[in-house]
Amino acid sequence: MSDPDNKPSVFSRKIFLGTTLAGMLILMALGAVFWGGFNKVMDVTSSTNFCISCHAMKENVYQEYLHTVHYSNRTGVQASCSDCHVPDPWLHKMVRKIKSSKEVLNTMRGVIDTPKKFEQLRMQMASKVWNSMKSTDSRECRSCHNASAMEVSVQSEAASERHQRGFKENKTCIDCHKGIAHKLPQQFLEQEHERFVEQEVPCEDCHVNLDI
Repeated sequence: MSDPDNKPSVFSRKIFLGTTLAGMLILMALGAVFWGGFNKVMDVTSSTNFCISCHAMKENVYQEYLHTVHYSNRTGVQASCSDCHVPDPWLHKMVRKIKSSKEVLNTMRGVIDTPKKFEQLRMQMASKVWNSMKSTDSRECRSCHNASAMEVSVQSEAASERHQRGFKENKTCIDCHKGIAHKLPQQFLEQEHERFVEQEVPCEDCHVNLDI
């Protein structure tokens, strides 16, 4: 049976409640600082400047990107590295960040530190990105491009015909737009060339540059 004489005094209760409140406020402040810092790191590591801080990226795919419509165009709308390679949904973004840690490690190990090494692995790296985009129905492409808002009547005849055909066949963006921002691997060009020759597909149905 509790001793009524041992009941905490009003003064003691005030100290206890005050300490608890202060602790909660401190934890909230620390949480806010951590979350703000975490998001800042996410933003910085998703920037183009961070991406091209890697020599292999700056000297290879970045130089190719500078000459594409995603970098310079009549509307001035520019797609950064993260627009195409980092998902916007938070969970998918975290998964991509974790996977990219392996890519950073390989870069530090010198896996693609020369143009020759880069070209040898270009097909492998490109295929990985293409497969990822296809599995998400070109999610990152659709963050900027809305097919339902596309006015095909003002496009060139070839583009209009191909887009309408693609919609009917339920194709996704990356099915036809490989190489839109980076040079296509020579191995891929040769494979496509052979496929079109074997199947006797008309040249106008080819969506990539097969001038090999």
